[in-house]
Formats: sequence, structure tokens, C-alpha cells
Amino acid sequence: MAQTDYYEILGVSRQDSEEEIRRAFRKKAMEYHPDRNKEPDAEEKFKEINEAYQVLSDSTKRAQYDRFGHAGVNGGSYDRPFDGFDVFGGFGDIFDSFFGDAGGRRSRAPQRGSDLQQQVTLAFEDAAFGIEREIDVSRVEICHECSGAGNEPGTAINTCGTCGGNGQVRRTQRSVFGQFAQVTSCPTCQGKGTTIERPCTVCRGAGMERRNRKTVVNIPAGIQDGMQVRLTGEGNVGSNGGPPGNLYILVDVKPHKVFQRDQFDLLYTLPINVAEAALGVEKEIPTLEGETTTLKVPQGTQHGSEFRVRGRGISHINNGRKGDLRVFVDVQVPGKLNGKQRKLLEELAISLDPNYGKVVEEEIYSNDSVNENQRPQDQTYADEDHEDPLDGKSDRDKGLFDRIKDALS
Repeated sequence: MAQTDYYEILGVSRQDSEEEIRRAFRKKAMEYHPDRNKEPDAEEKFKEINEAYQVLSDSTKRAQYDRFGHAGVNGGSYDRPFDGFDVFGGFGDIFDSFFGDAGGRRSRAPQRGSDLQQQVTLAFEDAAFGIEREIDVSRVEICHECSGAGNEPGTAINTCGTCGGNGQVRRTQRSVFGQFAQVTSCPTCQGKGTTIERPCTVCRGAGMERRNRKTVVNIPAGIQDGMQVRLTGEGNVGSNGGPPGNLYILVDVKPHKVFQRDQFDLLYTLPINVAEAALGVEKEIPTLEGETTTLKVPQGTQHGSEFRVRGRGISHINNGRKGDLRVFVDVQVPGKLNGKQRKLLEELAISLDPNYGKVVEEEIYSNDSVNENQRPQDQTYADEDHEDPLDGKSDRDKGLFDRIKDALS
């Protein structure tokens, strides 16, 4: 889930001073404190306000947040709901006793780094055969200057005098409900247990910096559009010695000019003419490897027929077994004919159907009850409209010679 910007939560800008941030916090805290605001979401909003102030009121944390966002403060999970800020004379500590000081307990625990995602665009052939691709990645890494310590090299890192190196302090406070003892994150060292005399000039004490790296990605053969390749440990660095996140490469595959893809099968449309469909023919079929293979189309092949060339498809991404090349026949009827072609086709049509081009009148036998001037309802006349049994059929539904007749008529 996306995290809300701390400046937006408090209603301040990045240029505002610490005093302006403090005033904005007090105003927001009074508005949403659960003791004053009984709205269902008041408690959650108050937690967000307090969390934002915990970061922005501290110059070091604010610098880390400005530079790295949420990843710069406790690995992006800075969830200290009520850290004892005494705005209302003890009410903050009362809520701490109910909800606990999660941030104080977890501030020194290793936190895993966040994941990254990047998109690469591949040619159709590269996705089919696999390829190595070098990409540029911007990620958060251990500071190269201070090696993650946060101090300027050569300067001291001291044990915190407030918490004695524990990173936590114990506070006792009285309220109308009695006396409460609370363990919270040390306000001096922010739970680290150490203090730095001079912060590193490169990372400003954060111990992390953002750098651009070139990474080689091995794209496996058979990968499909929309799939991801995971590079373990190539994401943002973790905090407090935690493991880094992962880098996910989202694959976008360009379409091919000739082939289409159905899982691991290649689809190809083969155009042939009516004579080739009727007589049969051998055709050279292209393959993805750049070669050709011979396909025998038998006589009488109909439009839309499918043929398979085994093992000339795309490799399965898991086992390497190849799919098939599926060829769909497209019987193309010529739109224009010269005189010789028309005569030959007419002779063929007549040889197949002696009644081609003629109108045959059927003899009608009338009943005694029918007037000789009355036409029977089932009589077909050459000069009247009648329904063609092929009307409404698509080219794919019609037979080969029905389509030839359409072209000649």
C-alpha cells in the first residue's frame, strides 16, 4: 500500500522550519486526538500525525526522509504510533501504554530492503530464443564513503550517554489513571545506541546513498509478454544489516510481422488461390529461425483448414520442449479475371454443374380446389425475388466452388 507523504500529513512544505512543523503538529494533534475527536478514523489519523512528526522534528531523520523517502527511515516501516510526546499533559503516554512502543522495540532490528521493478522491451525473436540484456538500475546502496556507519571517516562513533548504548529509555509518568512506566526509543540516538560526532558528508549520516548501476539480466527462452524475471538481492539495501530487496524485470514483447503466438505455438496464415486449393500444392513456409519448411497442401483443401508442423514453435520456458507451427489456409478468390481466366473457370463450373447459369422451371401440379389463374404458393418464377440458399453464409462457410460462382456472377 502506498505511504502518505509526511509533509502532506502535517500540511507543511519541505521548506518550513522546525518551529512551523511543531505548530502544525500541535494543531493537527489537537484536532484528531482520540480523547477529543470521536470520529471512527480519528485514532488512525492521530497515529499518522505523530509518526510524521517523529521524523520531521528530527533533523537527521528529516534529511534521510528528504533524500530516500520512507526507505530512509527504519527501512520504510516507521510505525511508532504514540511515542510519548506530551501535548496534552500525559495523554500521549496513556495511549503508549495501550498500543506499545513498536518503533522503539524494532528500531535496531534488521529490516529487509524494498523491492524494485523495471520494464524491458524485447523483440519477438529475443523473447522466443532468450537473450542477455544490460539495464541501468537506480537503487539505494550502502554508502561507499562511510561503509554504512554514517560518520565521516576518521571521526568517532560514541556510545549514547542517554541510554548507555541500549537504544531505549524508561520513563515513568503519573496521570489521572495512576502511574505508568514506559520503555521508549532513546530520543538522543533514535534507538541506535550510538551517536556520531560528524555525519558523513556523502550520505549525511544515513549510511545509505542512491546510485546507478548496470545489471545484466538473463531473459530465458520462451518468456511471454507480461511475465517478470526476478533478480534476488538486486533491490534496495536493507537497514540495520537487513537483507536487500529484489529487482523484478517486467517484460514487454513486441508483435511479429508474420507470426502470432498462442502460448508456445506459432500461428501463420498461408494464402493460396482457388486452383491450388482444388488441385493441391506444396508450399514453402517460413519459420522463426529464418529458414523455410515444405508444407504439402492436399487437393480439395477448404478455406480455414489448419495444418501443424511439429516442433517448429517456441520453447517451453520450464522444460525447453517446443510447441508447433500451426498453418491456417486462406483460399483467396480473385477479384478480377481476364477473358481467358473467365472462360476456363466457366468451363470448369459447367463441367461440375451442367445446369450452371440456367434457370430450371419445375412443373406444378395443381389440386382441384386451385383456380387455374391462381399461382401455387410454392411456385418459383424466374422473374420474382427468391431466397438464395447461400445468402447469409460467410465465405468461410461456403464451399470452394460456391465462392467461385460468387466471383463469376
